[in-house]
Order: sequence, then C-alpha cells, then structure tokens
Amino acid sequence: MKVREILGTLAALAVLGVWSSPSYAIPAFARQTGQNCLACHAGGQFPELTPYGRLFKLTGYTMGSRTIPLSGMAVIDYTDVRNTKDSLGVKDTGTFPKQKQALFDFGSIFLAGKITDNLGLFAQATYAHYDHQKEDTGEWVGHMSPDNTELRYADRFISPDRDLIIGAFANNNPSMQDVWNSTPAWGYPYVEPAFVLGAAGPMLDLAQNSVGAGVYAYWNQSLYGEFSLYRTANGPYSFLHPGDNSGIARIKDGAPYWRLAYTRAFGAHNLMVGTSGMVAKIHEGSDTAVSDNSLPTDRYRDIGVDAQYQYLLDPHTVTAHISYLHENVKWGDQAAVGADNASDTVKQLKIKGAYVYQAKYGASLSYNQISGSTDAGLYATPDLLAGDPEEVAGNLSGSPNATYWIPEVFWTPVQYLRVGAQYWHYTKFNGAGSNYNGFGRSASANDTLFVYVWGAY
Repeated sequence: MKVREILGTLAALAVLGVWSSPSYAIPAFARQTGQNCLACHAGGQFPELTPYGRLFKLTGYTMGSRTIPLSGMAVIDYTDVRNTKDSLGVKDTGTFPKQKQALFDFGSIFLAGKITDNLGLFAQATYAHYDHQKEDTGEWVGHMSPDNTELRYADRFISPDRDLIIGAFANNNPSMQDVWNSTPAWGYPYVEPAFVLGAAGPMLDLAQNSVGAGVYAYWNQSLYGEFSLYRTANGPYSFLHPGDNSGIARIKDGAPYWRLAYTRAFGAHNLMVGTSGMVAKIHEGSDTAVSDNSLPTDRYRDIGVDAQYQYLLDPHTVTAHISYLHENVKWGDQAAVGADNASDTVKQLKIKGAYVYQAKYGASLSYNQISGSTDAGLYATPDLLAGDPEEVAGNLSGSPNATYWIPEVFWTPVQYLRVGAQYWHYTKFNGAGSNYNGFGRSASANDTLFVYVWGAY
C-alpha cells in the first residue's frame, strides 16, 4: 500500500472514529462530574491522570452526580513490520498476520460511575476482533471477555490541618487500583499493536488470572499507602476472566501486593516517587486443585521503584515517568518447567516523556529495556530449522534481553478521539542485536510502524 493510500485510509477512519473513542477516558465519568476530559487526564493523554483525576479515583469514582453509567470505546489501527519474511524469504503470516491493513482491532463497553456517596464502580468488557484462530481452518475468531473491573469504597475526612482519604477495593488486575502511570496496569504504551513480537517480562507486567481486594490511605495529598491480597480467579470468581479457568496457574495461599508513594505539588508541578511489589507462590501443576500442597511451587518476588513528574499549565503539558521492576523466581521443580537454573531474574526498565500543546498536539518518546539471567532451558530454541513456524521468534542465546524505543506523535481533535502513530525500534531482541535467532535475523527487522484511531463515547 502506498503512503498516499495509507494516509487516505486513516483519514477516512478518523472521520468514522468520531463516534467511538479512548479506552480509559470514560465519557461516563465526564458526564458524572460535568468536567471536560482535560480535568482528569493530563493534556488529554488518557489514561494519564491529573491531580484532580487521581482524587476522583481515590474517592471511589463518586464525585459529581449519578448519570448514565454506560460508555464505549474502539480502536482502529494499521501495522507494518519492517521484515515479515523468514530466512527462506517466505512471508511469516503466522507470526505477523494482518500486515499493512487498516482494521478494527478491539472495542470495549464500560459500566462505570457513582453507586452511592461512598461507593463507585469501573467495569470493562472487551471484544477482541482477532482473539484467536481456529485450529482446523486458521480463521480468526472474535471474542468478548471481561476486562479491568473494580469496585471501590472510599471516605474523606477534611479539617484545617488534615486531609485523609481511606478506602477499600476489589479488582481483577494487580495495580489497576493505582492512580499513577508508572505501574504495569496503566503504564505506557497505552495502546499497542495486536501483532508484535513480545519480549519477556516480570509477572507484574503480564496479564494475571487473579482477583483481589485491598485497603489504602492517602494523607494530606502527600503520603499514600496500600496493601492488597490476590488469589486465582477460578471457581466463583472465574466470570472475571475468559476461557477455561481449570488449567490456569494457581496462586497458593494468596499473593500480597503493596504500594507506597510520596507526592508533592508546587505550583504547576507535581512529583511522585514510590515503590510497589508482589510476592506469589504459583503451583506448577495448574490442573490440580489449589489445596494440593504437595505440588511443586514456584516462588515469585517482584519489587519495583518508580517516579512521575507533571507540569500542567495551559497551553503546555509535560509528563515524565520512570519505573524499574526486578523479579526473582525460585523454581519448585526446575526440570518440570524446563529451566536450567534453580532460580532466574528478570529486570525491566521503562522511561517515557511526553509534551502536549493546547491539549491537541503531542509527542512522546519511550525507552524500554528487559534484561535477566541467561537460561537456555527457558528461552533458547536451538533445534529450529530454516522455515520453521517459530523461526522468526527464535532465541539462539537463551537470554531474555531486549531493548527498544517508541517515539510517538498524536493528535486529539476532540476530547474523545485520538489519532496517533508509533514506531517501535528494536536495538536488541532475544539477547542480541544481530542474528538473535541463529538464522541471521537482526533485532531491527522487528521494527514496527503502528498507526491508530482511538475513540470513545
């Protein structure tokens, strides 16, 4: 497809996209508060929250009056990977399907808003248009499934020398309760290609089949503390996650998650520094009941530090985030999981800065680095042959290391619509910058142009 054709198609999609819109900038919340989306989202960069947006969430989604609680959103996008061919020169449509096509990617519906003066709800269900392929025909099948969901209770106590918010929540995604954008659930990238080679990552940065509840306190808009506990989303909680939950990884005894943060506002500036973490024991025999304590148990420990900076003064918005997450896992039975090491580590560093002018025109740059212990049993694919279906994603070194940059430009013509373009540039993938799979493929061969229209109503 020529550049002129791409731009023409995307322009048409932008017009069509006005009726739909962004994922986490919930119009239902805007209707409830009577505020423009800019009140809650920094420069319109949904889902990045402003100080007002953070207070709205911490007070249980209850500011304002009850109104129509339904919203919808959709994403239409276009993906172009630099090199989709294997070492034999054949297009790898299994790894890189739907290339150079403008397509409807996914959409969500939301039930969100004030229930009582102290109780609020955020519930999301998402339809993935390319959820999976049929085994017999390879045909893509769409699927509707539960997504981020949270019920939150909060109360606020204010006096001349005190401002205390206390609350409790239940949700199905560790860290979705967070109000900063430097933890996994709401971290950058906020929208990404459906078909892109994924790198390894810590447990906290991956989708978890879990459900949990916790409590928190926010003192004088300065000190924040939170503790929660998560368990497997099976049995009576299986409705919160799609598919057959009988075979998912089982959390043993509950997994604690904690969060501490210090925030300070000075003029148009706002700063946060924090830490968070999670410890989980995961049964290796996922098809056996959780109560069977004889199963080998893998012990995960994720600990992170993070920071966020915002400058909000019309017409300028500047935001910056940095996060570092360190994971250590001790295998209960390394032979059963195929690991060469008795324990392994994964480290993730993310740095992102953005500038928005007049809440319409924006640009950002993100740096992402994954590193960890070399473990050929976990990562290496030494027995591949040229042309194998897994060849392009092969790993010769047995290292999870990856480094990539994401520059992005975006335009928000109206508050419920964003048009943007990202370019994913890899300098290292699967442990190397060149010949990472043993068939001469370089990391930069996975460079990806991603153009999207993201809207909500």
